[in-house]
Amino acid sequence: MESALVSVATGVLKPVLEKLASLLGNEYKRFKGVRKEIKSLTHELAAMEAFLLKMSEVEDPDAQDKVWMNEVRELSYDMEDAIDDFMQSVGDKDEKPDGFIEKIKNSLGKLGKMKARRQIANEIQELKKLTIEVGKRNERYKTREAFSNTNNTTFDPRALAIFEQASKLVGIDQPKAEIMKLLNEEDGNLSAKQQLKLVSVVGCGGSGKTTLANQVYQGLKEEFECKAFVSVSRNPDLKNILRTILSEVNGQGYASTKAGSIQQLISKITDVLAHKRYFVVVDDIWDVDAWDVIKCAFPITCSGSIIITTTRINDVADLCRSSCSGCIYNMRPLDVVHSRQLFHKRLFDSNEDCPSNLQKVFDEILKKCGGLPLVIIAISGLLSTMEITEHMWNQVNDSIGRALERNPSVEAMIKILSLSYFDLPPHLKTCLLYLSIFPEDSVIEKRALIWRWIAEGFIHKDGRYTAYELGERCFNELLNRSLIQVAWTNEYGKVESCRVHDIILDFIISKSIEENFVTLIGVPYIVGGTQSKVRRLSLQVDDEGNSIRKTGMVLSHVRSLNVFGHSLEIPSLNEFGHLRVLDVELCHQVENHHITNIGRLFQLRRLNLRWTEVSELPEEIGHLRCLEMLDIRGTLVQELPSTIVNLGRLVDMLHDSSVKFPNGIEKMQALEILEEVNVYRQPFNFPQELGQLQNLRKLALNFEGDSIYVHRVKQGKKECTNKAIASALGNLGTQNIRSLSTICGGRFLRQGPLCPVPLSLQEFIMTKGSHVEQVPEWVSSLVNLQLLRLQVKKFTQKDLRVLGNLPALLILEVTGLGKYSRTTFTVSQKVGFQCLRKFSLESCKWMVFEAGSMPKLEKLEIGICFYSSSDSSIASGSGGSAFDFGMENIPSLITLKFAIYGWHDSTLAAAQAAMERAAGKHPNRPTLIFQKISS
Repeated sequence: MESALVSVATGVLKPVLEKLASLLGNEYKRFKGVRKEIKSLTHELAAMEAFLLKMSEVEDPDAQDKVWMNEVRELSYDMEDAIDDFMQSVGDKDEKPDGFIEKIKNSLGKLGKMKARRQIANEIQELKKLTIEVGKRNERYKTREAFSNTNNTTFDPRALAIFEQASKLVGIDQPKAEIMKLLNEEDGNLSAKQQLKLVSVVGCGGSGKTTLANQVYQGLKEEFECKAFVSVSRNPDLKNILRTILSEVNGQGYASTKAGSIQQLISKITDVLAHKRYFVVVDDIWDVDAWDVIKCAFPITCSGSIIITTTRINDVADLCRSSCSGCIYNMRPLDVVHSRQLFHKRLFDSNEDCPSNLQKVFDEILKKCGGLPLVIIAISGLLSTMEITEHMWNQVNDSIGRALERNPSVEAMIKILSLSYFDLPPHLKTCLLYLSIFPEDSVIEKRALIWRWIAEGFIHKDGRYTAYELGERCFNELLNRSLIQVAWTNEYGKVESCRVHDIILDFIISKSIEENFVTLIGVPYIVGGTQSKVRRLSLQVDDEGNSIRKTGMVLSHVRSLNVFGHSLEIPSLNEFGHLRVLDVELCHQVENHHITNIGRLFQLRRLNLRWTEVSELPEEIGHLRCLEMLDIRGTLVQELPSTIVNLGRLVDMLHDSSVKFPNGIEKMQALEILEEVNVYRQPFNFPQELGQLQNLRKLALNFEGDSIYVHRVKQGKKECTNKAIASALGNLGTQNIRSLSTICGGRFLRQGPLCPVPLSLQEFIMTKGSHVEQVPEWVSSLVNLQLLRLQVKKFTQKDLRVLGNLPALLILEVTGLGKYSRTTFTVSQKVGFQCLRKFSLESCKWMVFEAGSMPKLEKLEIGICFYSSSDSSIASGSGGSAFDFGMENIPSLITLKFAIYGWHDSTLAAAQAAMERAAGKHPNRPTLIFQKISS
């Protein structure tokens, strides 16, 4: 991905350079007097940007470098603010004057623009002067050899894990036994001693991967002719690593190995290991390129050999696994018992209990450690140097990760977190540090987080990918690197929200403050407002009567205001001039008067008023020409102002279904997401205008409204609206529509086939009263469909075959059949469903899965109707025993939910027993969920 426009490394130098280039363009040719100055300034800033990017890879620059880097970043923000103010003052096109008063106003406007142009000329000269002064004062922004070597040459604290005595380890026995079991499992017809086995251990920094791998290694290494334990690390020297492997498998000293090319060393290692059983641990792999080289040294035909790899990155673990058809072992945090045991062992004598007055704070500290052995060791080591008092322990609890960074007892922990941080590319560093704005223990919604990143300028559209799609990549990469944790996964297995481990949060808060990236108010042990200028402000105060004015901070340069306190007084928008993000979600104290002057925030990209008391958006909202995301869900807003259609850059529009749109939405061509819209509340021309939104990707339509008691004229209007909406969707089908949801859309869907069929559709969801008689024929044409949720009154074996032919379908849910369905379904390889991961069928008489059916199905939900005693004697279509539906023919099954409609407890008990027997024989040991639903 191309470098972010805005980053923690370079500030806003990149957008400043782009805006300076536009000042040199045709639109501003009249600046002949300052064009030379602008060009000179541009060259100077470009050199600074390149140097800052290089410096961002240095883990511990000296104090003078830090000061210089901060100066340049702060200067870039000031430059962008000045340029934005100028462009805003001259950016509006002159309108044709009509009448004497209008002519005078127009003349005065031109005079104002001339003044603005003279002012920007002076600003440019002043900015250039400041830039040169900063450069001369430091003379540092040229590449020097001292900064070119970013390899970590300091002692790696993880090396201590190799020498830790087994008697001192806590909670190691179970994971060690699990690894041994994986190594001893037979594969097919080969015993464990007749094949190469590979296990890739993956987990976040400090989770104990190296310690676990070493314990397994120490216990097994004497059984092998050749063995080696080697660490790769973040900046690997592959020649030295291969020489180390060669020396260990040869049983010789490192000095005795002759240096050679990588190819020569691989060849020598392969010769040594040929036809021998070997055991190699490759510890701490950071990237796939390093493993692609190292793996070439290990012959995969050596029977009974073992390779263990460790990594923090899931993609690397998956690559290691696939190299030798191995398996992945995910490190788990220590449970509460083992965490307490380890903590206690480091703090007290074996016969000494934790003092009762410290038990509460002891538990709180332990919770913050999150079961990570490294963190427990670091924090307990710190406490062991202090007086054992409640006051001192509370101080540590309140300041974990912030006040601790300077303490020698936690240097190892900080070092390991730093390794993960400095391995990130600049745009991911920026996205990670932004998470410091959220309060501790927050559950952070993925979608909202990505839109924040976009609004801040961290991510932007690149080629054929939207900014949001690239944001999802960044989110997944932070998950992949174990820097954020999964908080909630939807029923389709897609991560929807995350949380940040307390220790990682404290680490990134420390970094954010150091870089003046985020200013926090209301966080214990953090003094707010100490920075010279505030760029991103996070208010986390809940006490009534608190006011930001007490801090004395100047808010005119704040770019992002995020309020998490429910009682904090919200500053007036008049105090902000360059705001990009305004997020006051769940702030019930926010009312209409708080957004009266919203129209003057010309740079605003994201406005989140969700669950506030706002009941009306001002007409001035139309001035927010940069606005990309608007969320008014849960507010009292019932109608949007007519000026909303002027928001030509608005991409994501989130509102309640009761909201009414004005005429003219066809002007909002940037819209990609529109949900959910009650079509019967909209103006007459709404359907036609909807069909002209060429970039719309996700649309949710609500057709709620009682059709039984409405007037015939009104009913006729509804039918016309339904047809118009169908026509609009036909137009959207030729564009980019990817997701379509209908609520109470039964009448609409019965209008007939969509024409043309929206072939780009990936999700089609019918919910809450969208019943149709049968599966619409046009659904069979949706070759890109991945998710299908149907509400149909009739579902047949033929329908099953039709849907089985959809080549991309991953999730299929069929409801609306009622509790008395009497159809038996047979699923075979001929039916299709070769990619399906989840299948849910509300009700049927029985279902049989034959060999080769649904090979990738992981989650199965079936509702079976038993309303007579004869129904309890069911045999499979293949002649099996009662309740046998062919579970063994679904090789990837992980979860089975089995619901029975009826009154017979004996039936449920018999079915449950049969399913449990089948699950016990299944290789995956699928999880079973039984549910009895009485009629």
